[in-house]
Amino acid sequence: MLLPVRDGQETLPACLDSLAAQTFADHEVVAVDDGSSDATPAILAAAARADSRLRVVRTPPRGLVAALNTGLAHARGPLLARMDADDLCHPDRLALQVRGLEADPRCAILGCRVEAGPVAGGMRDYVAWLNGLLTHEDIVRDLLVESPLVHPSVMMRAEVLRDLGGYRAFDGPEDYDLWLRAHARGWRFGKRREVLLDWRDRPGRLTRADPRYAAERFRDLKLDALGRGPLRTPRGVVVWGAGPVGKGWARALRGRGHDVRAFVEVDRRKIGQRIHGARVVDVAGASAFRDHLHLAAVGRPGARARIRAAARELGLREGDGLIAVA
Repeated sequence: MLLPVRDGQETLPACLDSLAAQTFADHEVVAVDDGSSDATPAILAAAARADSRLRVVRTPPRGLVAALNTGLAHARGPLLARMDADDLCHPDRLALQVRGLEADPRCAILGCRVEAGPVAGGMRDYVAWLNGLLTHEDIVRDLLVESPLVHPSVMMRAEVLRDLGGYRAFDGPEDYDLWLRAHARGWRFGKRREVLLDWRDRPGRLTRADPRYAAERFRDLKLDALGRGPLRTPRGVVVWGAGPVGKGWARALRGRGHDVRAFVEVDRRKIGQRIHGARVVDVAGASAFRDHLHLAAVGRPGARARIRAAARELGLREGDGLIAVA
């Protein structure tokens, strides 16, 4: 278990209790104290005295990626689970994820469903969406929509993480970057159906407070992935959806030098207009662009499903002809 923490005195004791209560007893917890200035060092020291499975590594404050890579360097097991000091594990989490990885040798990164408690609408929708992505095919299909795995919910094969060079330090989300790099290398994903993590979202959490996790940083990584894949050779792009999401994608694509040829819309007030220089066509009009890359750039899952159905009718194959983004 890789557990980075800095100044986690409020939530760390409950987190450690949930790890100590795991039904899979043959595990170790590598807790990397990233320069805490509160009671975190004392809490970790007391817990390590009580449970020899907890090993504590103290470092100056260097940031999350450095702490994760430090933990990776000290980890000794073939499987690596992630955990944050904010969160709680179900007692069977490690046992079920170990069982899942042993049952499917092709799977390299295995998540689980999560419970996020009373959260606001956007986060509630996100949790419902990611909890619905259970198979490798589902996860890869929506990989450019959002992060389909909650980082502290995953268990990975240590050899895979090391083969990928560990976590990358850059101005962006280290977990989503890891999923994209793993996919590019051909590794497979999975997800347990059980809810095994209480993912406690708080205003001060890095994913909410750090600019590295802003939407623009995620979109940069998605554009990089498209550039390495379906847009690695010159090809026109058609954007389904001329709302804020679609327009933002069109601007970003043009900023990378890609040719946005058209928008596809069902709103008849927009059909026939030109947006950012590209004409707006209806669904039937999209058939004139079958050799282009079509991006389903909408925010609502229901709209995404309707686009997928319409694209199938046009003979667009998902993953090459059509890709969902957000």
